[in-house]
Amino acid sequence: MEVIILCGGLGTRLREETGLRPKPMVEIGEKPILWHIMKLYAYYGFMNFILCLGYKGNIIKEYFYNYKILNNDFSIELGNSTKVEIHSNREENWRLILADTGEKALKGARIKKIERYINNELFMVTYGDGLADINISELVDFHKSHNKIGTVTGVKPPSRFGELIVEQNKVLHFSEKPQTSSGLINGGFFVFKKEFLNYLSKDDKCDFEYGALEKLSRDGELMVYEHKGQWMCMDTLRDVERLNNLWQTEKAFWKIWDC
Repeated sequence: MEVIILCGGLGTRLREETGLRPKPMVEIGEKPILWHIMKLYAYYGFMNFILCLGYKGNIIKEYFYNYKILNNDFSIELGNSTKVEIHSNREENWRLILADTGEKALKGARIKKIERYINNELFMVTYGDGLADINISELVDFHKSHNKIGTVTGVKPPSRFGELIVEQNKVLHFSEKPQTSSGLINGGFFVFKKEFLNYLSKDDKCDFEYGALEKLSRDGELMVYEHKGQWMCMDTLRDVERLNNLWQTEKAFWKIWDC
């Protein structure tokens, strides 16, 4: 099953980072957030990725073209015929298609433009900036169980502000960015039947959420998989700092793989 990752946006709310590179290449630890997302899918056996590129897409192309050298120890013999020997390669089973889908295209158009690469009756879609401790296999099983066209993952977002539990002016409990207790939002992990592509067009103005998903919902063909675990989106510089802090302190909730 193909995993489509939307990597083409401008990332305007994270200009401190995205002035030089696309948002999916902003790093957590020493790896781009895109790598973390792919590791999550690969842990559950989904390793066929289609990356929809746009803004500064060449940076993503160069990263994966040179992936083995950038991410592994290697030996090199210089001479008339340069020889390189890679000493380890943990992601050797990943298969990537890196597709230019235009700098100005909205997300729906990006998905439609890579239709020719989708060979299975089901495919998955996610954004290039969201992480969760979600069980992808359970998400897929849920989708197969209801026989509708689409499944969206619903999550309870972290609050924008710290929460204080107070009694008589004394703080009994402080929680930085707790998870909200009511309401679900789009968590960005989708599964679709291939017929969902009929809701899209290659027109750059074809959006994903506004239009396609709204119509799918009106048609009664969109179900929600509620993820009760943790989720976080990299939207601002503060988010980048928090995600890096979680990684550095070995509290990265999305890291379910061993290495």
